[in-house]
Amino acid sequence: MLQRREVPLQQFAFDPAQLRDNWMVLCAGDFARNDYNAMTISWGMYGQIWNRMLFQVLVRPTRYTFEYMERYDTFTLNMFPPVYRPALSILGSVSGRHEDKIARVHLTPQASLAVTAPCFEEASLVLECRKIYWQDLDPQHFLDPAIEHEYPRKDYHRLYLGEILKVSMA
Repeated sequence: MLQRREVPLQQFAFDPAQLRDNWMVLCAGDFARNDYNAMTISWGMYGQIWNRMLFQVLVRPTRYTFEYMERYDTFTLNMFPPVYRPALSILGSVSGRHEDKIARVHLTPQASLAVTAPCFEEASLVLECRKIYWQDLDPQHFLDPAIEHEYPRKDYHRLYLGEILKVSMA
């Protein structure tokens, strides 16, 4: 098992543009209950609102992970070294409804430091978050009509703001 070292929040900085090339795995659920799911994300926003450090994630209601985001109060964001790109591709394209995709890609879930959602032993960076706000995207508010083309099935994302409680690195 890799030893994780905690990074003080005031010393942590993250450039969300990294997500274009370095996807993250969003994991929601409860590790102790063995009830969780994960999906790959390549979008997100990081910043400060209400004097709290936050990460914003978006999840379509058609994704299996959506059920876990709704059922549980916490989630983790896990960044991996480039060698794991094929595994992350599977986590982003295969549903956990139909198979144990985490086992399929040989990732090792483990208990997080501060939240019930698991993180992954192989992750180089882990953000542990507690949900503090959600909002459904409303197509009536799209100022650029081209955005509507991203939703041919009308499955508009739900936006979640997660307060970052812990940051750790391997």
